[in-house]
Parts: sequence; structure tokens; C-alpha cells
Amino acid sequence: MANEIKKIGILTSGGDAPGMNAAIRAVTRTALASGLEVIGINRGYAGLIEEDFIEMDAKSVSDIIQRGGTILYTARCKRFMTPEGQDQAAEVCRKHGIDGIVILGGDGSFRGASKLSERGINTIGVPCTIDLDISCTDYTIGFDTAVNTAMEAVDKVRDTSTSHERISIIEVMGRNAGYIALYCGIANGAEEILLPELNNYDERKMIDDILERKRVGKKHHIIINAEGIGNSYRMADRIEAATNIETRATIIGHIQRGGSPSARDRVMASAMGAYATDLLIEGKSNRVVCYRNGKFCDYDIEEALEMKKTLDPYMLSISGRFSR
Repeated sequence: MANEIKKIGILTSGGDAPGMNAAIRAVTRTALASGLEVIGINRGYAGLIEEDFIEMDAKSVSDIIQRGGTILYTARCKRFMTPEGQDQAAEVCRKHGIDGIVILGGDGSFRGASKLSERGINTIGVPCTIDLDISCTDYTIGFDTAVNTAMEAVDKVRDTSTSHERISIIEVMGRNAGYIALYCGIANGAEEILLPELNNYDERKMIDDILERKRVGKKHHIIINAEGIGNSYRMADRIEAATNIETRATIIGHIQRGGSPSARDRVMASAMGAYATDLLIEGKSNRVVCYRNGKFCDYDIEEALEMKKTLDPYMLSISGRFSR
């Protein structure tokens, strides 16, 4: 099987995540050590269709493990969402002798990988998303760095919130997944955590809780709001009007996507990138690398996309206890 794979490509697709460069490095060096040629594909599936390639060697991935973002850039490609675009991408792979591709991204990227696999191009997905929202894996590259970035920002906002005896609503990323909000809520000791998975929060009760805490002497309040909940600025206006306590909203935004990856993200990205390359060398296709129950493994992409993931009920329960 190993002799059937001679040249592989790497691309990054969708939102960037700290640790992508560590994974690119691991894929490249694992492949080179096995005698394979490696092609870097710039700007995701758009670059694949447009043949925007660079040859990768050991030097090209030197000194990138500590860098955020992706040296291969990333983009979304509407053309690749069509059968015609997918056919064109597969033909480009055959034209350049690319036997397989490692795709770094999330669910949408993996759906694209599956379409390429159907067209005879071996594909392996590596989960890279700060949202931790890929159901088949317990960990996604970028999550740890994003949480630490957000946690440090919340700590700083808390300092000024305490000084001014304010309520602070701090919005973190997570349109459909509340993992960053939940982890920051626990790590930062927030009084309230609003999650898209539980988008039925009682704002009146939250206001009553704030007033009760104020009655017993609490001087400031931190509310962590996942972006999927709604407009933090309007929420701040409503809460200030109801409590007569100065309330400010802070949106942390895209700094959560950037920055040097944490030790955990560097190690996990290195292991997942190497694992993905090993799967290609074995002749595998249409697989996604996962980390489950403390071990690295892989699943069929279609099976992985059908899996469902929910927030840990115990983590939710302790977050509520700590806010009292």
C-alpha cells in the first residue's frame, strides 16, 4: 500500500485556528521521512482548483510551529461546493500526480474531503477549529489557545469592572457551540454563562440574581455571553435599565483565532498531523483523525459527520454551583 502513495498535498480550509502550522509541519516532515513528495496548496479548495501550489520541504516548515494562523492561508470556495468544482479539483490532483490530501479544517472542510474521496483522491481530515464543535473528537486543534486568550481578556475586563463596580457582559466566540463560553465561565469565575445550546435563558431571573448579589454586597458582575446568543450591546442596555447598575459590553472577537499556539495545541497538532499522514501512507481515504478517550483514532468521514455532541452535563452543573 505504501508504494501507491508518492505525492501528497496539504491544505487549510475554513476558519483558521492556532496550531494549524504545527500540523502542516508534522504532515510535511512525516511525509518526507517516508520518501513522499509534498505539495502545499494555498487558500484551501480555491487554491486547489486554481492550482496555487508550492513545493514543501523540511526548510519550508522550519520555524513555524510557534506561529498562529496558517502559512498556507485559508479561504472559502463557493465553486468547490458544486459537482463541477469538485470534478475540476479532482482533475487538478490527477494532473499534478497528487495521490492524497490532508485537509485541516472543520465539518465543512471534511464534507469537501469526502467529495474528493468519491472522485478517487485519497483524503484525510484533521480537526482544526477553536469552537471544539466536531462531534467525533474530544479535542480540536486551536481550542486550548482560544480559551486561554479569552480567559486572559476576561481577567483584564474584570479588573476594570471591579474598579468601576460595573456589570460586564463579555462576548466570546461560539455561534453554535458554547465550549469557549463554558470553559471561560468556569476559569474566570463568571456569575452568569450564556450558551447557544441552552438558548432559553431567563433574563428576568438573571437580573433578579444580580440585584440579590448586589444586596448582599457584591460590587461587580461578569456575564460570559457566547456570540450565538445575541447582541451583547442591547443586552447591556436592558440590564442597566433594569438594575440601575452601569453595564458595559465587550466583544473579544477574532483575537481568539490568533496568537502563538499553546503547548497542548502544538503537541496535539503534531500528533494529529503525523497520524493523518500515516493513514495516507497506508492507503486509507475518507477518514478523519480523532482524539477520543485519551487515544488517537480515526473514523469514516460520513460516520463522523453524523455524530452528535452535547455539552458535558457535569461541567454545566459545576458552572452553576460556582456562580452562587
